[in-house]
Amino acid sequence: MEGGEPKIRLTAVNLTKKFDRKIIFENISFELSAGSSLAITGKNGSGKSTLIKTLANVIEKSSGEINFYSDGSEVKKEHYYKHIGFVSPYLNLYDEFTGYENLKIISNIRGINGDNINNVLKKVGLYDRRGDLLKIYSSGMKQRLKIAFSILHNPLILLLDEPTSNLDSEGVRIVDEIANDYKKDRILIIATNDENEKSLCESEVNLDRGD
Repeated sequence: MEGGEPKIRLTAVNLTKKFDRKIIFENISFELSAGSSLAITGKNGSGKSTLIKTLANVIEKSSGEINFYSDGSEVKKEHYYKHIGFVSPYLNLYDEFTGYENLKIISNIRGINGDNINNVLKKVGLYDRRGDLLKIYSSGMKQRLKIAFSILHNPLILLLDEPTSNLDSEGVRIVDEIANDYKKDRILIIATNDENEKSLCESEVNLDRGD
């Protein structure tokens, strides 16, 4: 990117989250722009998932600032969902619908057309199983569908929480490919303790060290 304001920029300034009186994480600061990638690491219970949910605007921060800019303009918090893709182990899927129908539902919720659904299903290796009900999907297939959810609307920022959990080697390869594609010209953030996932990112916030 040549000169001027970065096309995409995400900053966190002294980000802190508390539940009751317990500090989950404190004074986390970083700045990312298009082409940046960040691994959020730390032992179990250190707050990795909480931090990435806070960045996704799924839960509210206790203090500090999150600022997201696109094309030089600040994105309002209520519009984050249009620009952020989020994969989490806790994402709810609809077992009574097919894989395709699940993506169609989320397309309708997001107000986007479904033209990209088949392409995304091919990308995550589920196209041939698109007509199967989710209740017969394996845990790995469900994880692939969650990844499909996250990239369906071509987000500017991709947030992944333990993305390769339950995946076989082919599923891991798919995640690696998507992650490498995103960090070329967008922003990639992965919450992880997995060395392969961590290696996909150029920078790191370690919640054990508080940096």
